[in-house]
Amino acid sequence: MTTYFNYPPVAVQRELKCIAEMIVAPGKGILAADESVSTMGKRLQEIEVENSEEFRRQYRQLLFSGDPKLSDCISGVILFHETLYQKDDQNEPLVDLLRKRCIIPGIKVDTGVVNLYGSEEEVTTQGLDNLGSRCAQYKKDGCEFAKWRCVLKIGKNTPSYQAILENANVLARYASICQSQRIVPIVEPEIIPDGDHDLDRCQKVTETVLAAVYKALSDHHVYLEGTLLKPNMVTPGQSCPTRATSEQIAEATVTALQRTVPAAVPGVVFLSGGQTEEEATVNLNAINAYEGKKPWKLTFSYGRALQASALRAWMGKKENVAAGQAELLKRAQANSQASLGKYVSGSVVGAAEGKDLFVKDHVY
Repeated sequence: MTTYFNYPPVAVQRELKCIAEMIVAPGKGILAADESVSTMGKRLQEIEVENSEEFRRQYRQLLFSGDPKLSDCISGVILFHETLYQKDDQNEPLVDLLRKRCIIPGIKVDTGVVNLYGSEEEVTTQGLDNLGSRCAQYKKDGCEFAKWRCVLKIGKNTPSYQAILENANVLARYASICQSQRIVPIVEPEIIPDGDHDLDRCQKVTETVLAAVYKALSDHHVYLEGTLLKPNMVTPGQSCPTRATSEQIAEATVTALQRTVPAAVPGVVFLSGGQTEEEATVNLNAINAYEGKKPWKLTFSYGRALQASALRAWMGKKENVAAGQAELLKRAQANSQASLGKYVSGSVVGAAEGKDLFVKDHVY
């Protein structure tokens, strides 16, 4: 095995590291607004709004055009391809609304999951074939980071070695291609919460998966200082009869990260994984309040857990835009406090308070 290889040129390293560190600046996190057309349709259906390009545009405009204070809490937004090229009511590109607020645009670049033949309904993620050219174009169009989601399931025999190895290598190849085009890759190996597994089982699977991911990233010579990790929190399965406290979730999550994630990684931006808005905030706060070695920034990259109340307040009506924006800001501020370990449980109540956000076999 040869040990001769090159990391990106020094100038590229500096650029990637700077972007990654800006995204995880203290008190800031990511708004994941990269729902696909079909997934956005499900969200709009919940509020009885037509899934048209115009309504999707109006909703994303709502998210990006509110109080400038949002940039105190949100450092970056993950966009869907469609959104990157849409414009607001004044014919200004939506992406420019983010730039004006000093919010960094990012882009979802995977093209969805496909079944792994011979497995127990396990999947891998596709989209590598033309990723280099797509990333080059996205960089020109203002995107500074990207996201690629892989999905693993906990069952009696899963995740299998096949699924762990395949998804780790796909994530590493994606990350390498992104960095070649000066785009920071967010590496997302999501262990979905479906199932009746307990906290201990989730922790062990999370450790195994993350260890494989970082071995693959090393094998592909990915520059870790110019990456971010987007993992699940360690929680019991949705149908597990034994629930866990936020303190137990924090201990299990931080321990799993300590055992697997190199200190060179600037930050960990957790996904919400079907938790309610309040659960996602409280658990993030507990993770940051947990005493232990945490060499990375620990913050959020939430979709549903930032948007549920905003969507419910908006209801597809122009006269409710300000109400929707206020709900987004309120939840973003709560998660900003949680990323610093300063959130007081129950202090923020949203329009979707207590709404179950879990979706079985969730896709984006």
